Amino acid sequence: MSVRRAPSESGRVPTPRAVPPFDPELSAALAAMGNEPREPVTPRNLAARQERDAAARPRPTVEDLRADGRFEVAELRVPGPPDGPDVTLVSARPAGLTGPLPLLYYMHGGAMITGNAWSVLPRILREWALPLELAVLSVEYRLAPRTRYPGPLEDCYAGLVWAAGHAGQLGIDADRVLIGGKSAGGGLAAALALLTRDRGGPLPRGQLLLCPMLDDRGGTFSSHQMTGLGTWDLTSNATAWKALLGDRYGAADLPPYAAPSRATDLSGLPPAYIEVGSAEMFRDEDVAYANAIWQAGGQAELHVWPGAYHGFDSLAPRAALSQDARDARIRWLRRVLA
Repeated sequence: MSVRRAPSESGRVPTPRAVPPFDPELSAALAAMGNEPREPVTPRNLAARQERDAAARPRPTVEDLRADGRFEVAELRVPGPPDGPDVTLVSARPAGLTGPLPLLYYMHGGAMITGNAWSVLPRILREWALPLELAVLSVEYRLAPRTRYPGPLEDCYAGLVWAAGHAGQLGIDADRVLIGGKSAGGGLAAALALLTRDRGGPLPRGQLLLCPMLDDRGGTFSSHQMTGLGTWDLTSNATAWKALLGDRYGAADLPPYAAPSRATDLSGLPPAYIEVGSAEMFRDEDVAYANAIWQAGGQAELHVWPGAYHGFDSLAPRAALSQDARDARIRWLRRVLA
């Protein structure tokens, strides 16, 4: 497939000559995957990849998520966006806790084309909800290309507005709400922060952006540097953005709510935690986003994990680098919620 490539300052697309090495532990985990899971996503194989993901990705039941009574879990159907369907929120919290809990409002990854709200919860509950005594709402937003922008983002916004308005029913503290997500979910969280700021909606206390997918244009140095390497590259990324945006893909007037890297005003946003790997295509757009927040007078904590590819901590959870990343996230969460 052809890929749109934004020019560099000299008017030419950069041609990288060298790439950052993968961390040895992460490299071993990547090699153990084999080649098939890393095959680029293209318009031709997109439907098949979506079918394969839906069949293979875990989708734990409510009973599974309760983990023998450790968690209280429920599926909620709440009003969706105007002219849209209801939105499913998976609500989970450690069992036996009294009083309003802080809330993590979470959007799953999957490049806007795959994934579900259930599969991410076991790890979130184990790593964040238990130690931090957090409530979690995981959003089942609609996927592209069946639903294009702004549908998925509007699903997330409608769910957040409902949650803020029903804090008592949910047993959450409306003044301690964090939004977050990984990859596409991180991009949605960044877009949601912009949207709720501009609409005067519920203002989150912080935004947790894990290797967020922010820029549809594919013109950064790292997006070309890492082509064909790691777990996600320029070909797959262009396919996902085209699925989400359709004819608006690459348009000069694309709004920042569709691709947050397009934003020209990043003032007035909640504090951000942004992390990315040094050896993944999202590196430069994520670093630039943190820098733009600082330039706008905002707060951002940026981590660039050396030798890390996209999704490294999921593929190699026991690697030292993955453990360091988990520790850094939980330290930030504790500070923001304090």
